[in-house]
Amino acid sequence: MQTYISTTPFGRRTMTLGQIASQATARAMPEEAIANKWHVFQHIREARELLGATDRSLAILNALLSFHRETELAATGELIVWPSNEQLIARANGISPATLRRHLAILVECGLIIRRDSPNGKRFARRSRAGEIEQAYGFDLSPIVARAAEFRDMAEAVQLEKKAFRAARERLTLLRRDIIKMIDAGIEEGVPGNWGKVLQSYQTVISRLPRTASRQLIEDICVDLHGLHSEIHDALETFAKTQNISANESHFERHIQNSKPDSISESKQSSRNKKEASGSVAEIDNVRSLPKRDLPLSIVLDACPNVRDVAQTGEIRHWRDFLAAAELIRTMLGVSPSAWAEAGEAMGEVQAAIALAAIYQRADQINTAGGYLRSLTDKAREGKFSTWPMVMALLRARLDASKPRQMPENTRSESGSGLEVSGSLLKSLRKRKL
Repeated sequence: MQTYISTTPFGRRTMTLGQIASQATARAMPEEAIANKWHVFQHIREARELLGATDRSLAILNALLSFHRETELAATGELIVWPSNEQLIARANGISPATLRRHLAILVECGLIIRRDSPNGKRFARRSRAGEIEQAYGFDLSPIVARAAEFRDMAEAVQLEKKAFRAARERLTLLRRDIIKMIDAGIEEGVPGNWGKVLQSYQTVISRLPRTASRQLIEDICVDLHGLHSEIHDALETFAKTQNISANESHFERHIQNSKPDSISESKQSSRNKKEASGSVAEIDNVRSLPKRDLPLSIVLDACPNVRDVAQTGEIRHWRDFLAAAELIRTMLGVSPSAWAEAGEAMGEVQAAIALAAIYQRADQINTAGGYLRSLTDKAREGKFSTWPMVMALLRARLDASKPRQMPENTRSESGSGLEVSGSLLKSLRKRKL
């Protein structure tokens, strides 16, 4: 008896070119082709994103494969299974009939199975008197055998892509960590350089990174970060070598100076006489009388709260965030790059940023921010400038403007602004005001 193999689906389901291509691939597979259905299913599961399959559709495919008794599927064997919807639902963890139909269609569109529908759409098999299957209507598993090598290659490609993606993310994490810590080291150690601009460049690169990024985008960002990393590392390494050379030279000079102790005292006395003659000794002593420790970041932010509005992240937790905000303030105030570079060279990067933040806080009272910064830079070169008085004056102005109500002696706070000042600092401010 001659049998006919259907090529079109039953009912309103339409035929697509993809289905025709899947059927052609199944017909073209060699007769000796054989595949382990569970090994192929593992490859399909790994490559499901490339195939367009979903988790639910793979659960249904797993159920379909379980209806075939053999583990090794051969091209010459019977590859059609005909389970009912009730049986499929039971083996697919109890999904709804509508979900079953939708995901069966996905398996067909992905070319993982082929529909072999009967004239009335029912699934069944017709057997001979000897018990052999003469005609079966259901789902053809031929693509599992015909495309086994293709699925394996796709799974390997996915694994390689995952490995490359993981390596790219690791590289990105290491570069970000190294750059941030090297910038912190440069700021803390007083390494010459425009660290505010470096931070702004870093933030510009990182801002291109979305929450979920492709491997290509991550690698492109890594290339930009690697260039920035090399520049920062070279600057720190050069400064470290310079410091070592200076330390060796100063050690050698101390031996020479110790051989002529009189010349040292004479030099100091002469220098002191010149300062007294010029009338600058009072100003220098006034600067020296200020605290020797650096200004805490919290006090600077209390004195210059407007800086927080400029920060790109909306908050300032470290000095590097403060320097990045200062770089933005420079452009907003119209301070030239040369004036900013000279201020950083004379005062130090952090002190110049504090001075600029103080200028920004009083922007309505200063006509030319660049000129004012240059005057402060000239004073800093002569040793007559410190950021302590500027910050203390701003704090005192905020305290005077707030008019705090009576509170315990050890603490005063500014209503609504969150400004808290210790008793000792408050006494210091009052003393300077008097």
